Amino acid sequence: MSKLPASSSLARDARPLTARAGVLGLQGDFAEHLATLERIGVEPVDVRRPEQLDTIDALIIPGGESTTIGKLASQYGFIEKLRDRTAEGMPVWGTCAGAIFIAKDVPGHPHPLAGLMDMTVERNAFGRQVDSFEADLDVAELGPSPFHAVFIRAPLITHVGRGVDVLATLHDGTVVAARQGRLLATSFHPELTRDERFHRYFLSLGKP
Repeated sequence: MSKLPASSSLARDARPLTARAGVLGLQGDFAEHLATLERIGVEPVDVRRPEQLDTIDALIIPGGESTTIGKLASQYGFIEKLRDRTAEGMPVWGTCAGAIFIAKDVPGHPHPLAGLMDMTVERNAFGRQVDSFEADLDVAELGPSPFHAVFIRAPLITHVGRGVDVLATLHDGTVVAARQGRLLATSFHPELTRDERFHRYFLSLGKP
C-alpha cells in the first residue's frame, strides 16, 4: 500500500478540515474510514441513526454491499434525511458501494438509492472478488504524486451529467472518481491505504 508523499501540499497541512465527520455504519468497511478520520485529527462518528446526521459536518458512505446499504437505509429512514442534509450543503462521499448508493441512475439496482449525484454507475463492472486490482491514478486535485487505488468488486461511472467533474480515470479512460459540488464518488477504497489525501480533499469541500 502507498504512503502519503511528503511533497504533497495536503501532506504538509495536517490541520483538521472539519470538526466532526460521520461514516454510515449500517454495513461495509466503515471501521477503516473511522480510523482514517481519527488519524488525521477529525472527530469520527459512527452513524447508525438518521438523527445523527444533524450532529455531523460531513458524511462518508463506505464500500460494502450496495443492495444491503440501500435496503437498510430505506428501512431506517436515512434517505430523506440524507437528501435534506445534502440540500443544506453537507458534503457526502461514496466509496465503491457508497458511490452506487449516491448515484441517480444504477441500472438494475433492486433497492432504493439516495439519488444525490448526477451520474450513472454500473455495479460489479470489473468482475468478481478475484478480479480485484490496484492501480496508480493521476488526480490533479491531490498534487503531482499518483494515488495508489485499491479496487474490490468495483463499480464504474459510465456517465456524468452537467456540473459533474471527472477527477480520475484508468488508462483506458474509465471514470473512477468524480465530484459534483460537495458530493464526491470514488470506485475504489482510499481507506485501505495509508494515503490520506482523498480524505483530506473530501473534508476540504465543506470549508467556506
